Amino acid sequence: MAITQHDLSYYLNTARELAERVAENADRIGRECQIPTELAAEMADKGFFRLLLPRRLGGAELEHPDFLRILEIFAAADGSTAWTLNQNNVWSTNSVRLSDKTAQEIWSEQRTVVTNGPPTSSAVAVPVEGGYKLSGRWFFSSGSSHATWIGALAPVRPTGKQPTDSEDYRVLLLPKSEVNFLPDTWEVSGLRGTASFGFEINDVFVPNDRTYEQNGDPLNGGPLYCIPRTLLFACGFSTVALGIARASLTTAINLSSTRTPARVIGLMQEQKTTQRLIGEAEAILRSARAFLQQSASAVWQSACKTQTLSTEERVNLRLASTHGIRQAAQVVDIAYGLVGSGSIFPTNPIHRRFQDIHVITQHIQGRPTHYETAGQFLLGLEPEGNY
Repeated sequence: MAITQHDLSYYLNTARELAERVAENADRIGRECQIPTELAAEMADKGFFRLLLPRRLGGAELEHPDFLRILEIFAAADGSTAWTLNQNNVWSTNSVRLSDKTAQEIWSEQRTVVTNGPPTSSAVAVPVEGGYKLSGRWFFSSGSSHATWIGALAPVRPTGKQPTDSEDYRVLLLPKSEVNFLPDTWEVSGLRGTASFGFEINDVFVPNDRTYEQNGDPLNGGPLYCIPRTLLFACGFSTVALGIARASLTTAINLSSTRTPARVIGLMQEQKTTQRLIGEAEAILRSARAFLQQSASAVWQSACKTQTLSTEERVNLRLASTHGIRQAAQVVDIAYGLVGSGSIFPTNPIHRRFQDIHVITQHIQGRPTHYETAGQFLLGLEPEGNY
């Protein structure tokens, strides 16, 4: 049964229930490289791919800090599922860049999920009468297995024209049936269950009304939609990383009360090294989480009051998001090391979380170069980068 709710308690309670089943299926999700079909369908029916979709389109349009709370619940259960939820929900905020008619057409079905991916050099949208002919390859399309629509970013280039640095880019939306997915492109070490497959398109017509400028302004308002998409993605993925870190540390703490390390007298929890590392990891995790929550809350308050954000607020959220990812990895590394040789086996949940977190650190949102953006601002320089 399809459900549309605007009650936060419904989403929090249902997230906890769903997260239990996600945790039970975590090994399967990684092994099959996707959320099981029946579980993804239930998540869609209960509104978990419409959390940031405007209410006028049947979405929840949650306050962004509340959305992050829900993400954290799923992240503790399985990083891949939480990652996909963030990717697909943040992408749905692009609905405000389409006409009401087109947005209604795409999101009229409860199970609508739009996935996307960065283009390769082969991607091109050729202008034709009434729209564009789209061709090329794209990769890293999280949620491909349960998606129903595709958002493909491509440069607009008339036939015979050579690529330039000043090309306009558009996002073109088309049904999944018009795309050829490439599952073999997602043989990776971590976040395997995100189904982040590549896809290819060969000379498919996309009408004008199903396209929009990459950096086009929203056609409809609301505080959520004035927050830059790159920051929505960033703090969501940081929340996923911190949720993975919390679950990893909890696992290490629980194991320490029953495990005796080889050639050591006494339980792991009785060792001074264990006690120190657990304390350090807890401090790292709480500090990073608090910084992210504080920065996200400040951005949300400004968005609600004025629907504009200062450079300082945007830079702070960029810094907190990247820092959260980097610090989460430190916590997972500590937990992984404490568990010892048992952590190298796929049957140990620390193993999967270690693999997941070290894929997240390789994502563009986790790049250490984002610290440079914050440093430039703090030094009174014009900050560069995405914020």
